[in-house]
Amino acid sequence: MFMKKKVFILLVVVLTIMSVALVGCKGGGALTIPVGVNAELTGDIPSVGASCKNAALLAVKEVNDAGGLDIGGKKYTIKLFIEDNGGKADQAAAVTQKLITQDNVVAVIGPNASRYAIPAAAVAESSKVLMISPWSTNPKLTIDPNTGQPAKYVFRACFTDSFQGQVVAKFAMEKLGAKKAAVLYDVASEYNKGIADVFKNTFEKLGGQVVAFETYTTGDKDFSAQLTKIKQANPDVIFLPNYYNEVPLQIQQAHRLGITATFIGSDSWGAEDLIKLGGKDVEGYFFSTHYARDIPAPATQKFISAYTAAYGSVPDDVAALTYDSFGLLFEALKTANKIDRQAVRDALATLSRYEGVTGTLQFKEGSGDPIKSAVILQIKDGKFVYYATANP
Repeated sequence: MFMKKKVFILLVVVLTIMSVALVGCKGGGALTIPVGVNAELTGDIPSVGASCKNAALLAVKEVNDAGGLDIGGKKYTIKLFIEDNGGKADQAAAVTQKLITQDNVVAVIGPNASRYAIPAAAVAESSKVLMISPWSTNPKLTIDPNTGQPAKYVFRACFTDSFQGQVVAKFAMEKLGAKKAAVLYDVASEYNKGIADVFKNTFEKLGGQVVAFETYTTGDKDFSAQLTKIKQANPDVIFLPNYYNEVPLQIQQAHRLGITATFIGSDSWGAEDLIKLGGKDVEGYFFSTHYARDIPAPATQKFISAYTAAYGSVPDDVAALTYDSFGLLFEALKTANKIDRQAVRDALATLSRYEGVTGTLQFKEGSGDPIKSAVILQIKDGKFVYYATANP
């Protein structure tokens, strides 16, 4: 009996060692690289999560269908672990923790919204695991909250609000001829507040006047008090750095109050649902974002065609940025030439230039923020149409 028990224990040990050695393998002996996706699949901005998930699946399918990535002379396919952060900050942080400690991913893509990405980034940084946010533009994302220094493990595929806020302010003054501006923003959201402040500071430095700077809190539906103050201030433009599910209601209420100023927005306007919810009320207005679907760049048009064929809809900026995030990760994996978290992070940190579907991304040493252009789109005939480019 004793010998049988020893044999049994030895067999268990052997099988355990074999299972550890075979982690990441699948049928046919193909090795896999585990990659996490932390997306807003439910909650307040599910369209953002859906775009992120769709683009992630497309990027991985293309690589896997081509036989995978060549790492150290071996072919590896990508295994995705997609998690829903529910549109909650604490859940976003918990999801990142799970992906790192339980799923053992080599890197995490997402979250997207800054209010979810920033707490998740703190987990990634403390765990020393690479995180790339496709869509988070708040400058705080890439700052280590413990040291106040640039984070070493957190990157983004988009420009920052410091750049975007300046772009919108200059556009309002130089292209729209605005002298007076008003702002309505969600004071409880890192993204909304950050870009509102940059817009105000830039517009005033350029010689303009911010005649109203009004706030609300996430989940509010009645903006009549704030909009009444804005109407009395009589601005030329009204800046709404708010999400696609909020902006239509804000503009509709403004129109009912008789406000005729031009509305301008930021990249949070970019979901098709904004047009569906806003209809004619949002027609003719402008917003800054990351790429234009009607720019004839070959890489961009190839991505748009593939995405449209797969999902029956044209990709928004979140989808394009997610696709670029995976492109950055794949480049880092190939450069690292081994499946090692630190090596992959180090490889990305040395990537000075990447040609993506949202344009050219250039990184400076010691920064996870790319230098890249922005575009201004106009809502015209129920579509997002290219209007102008703003370079760094």
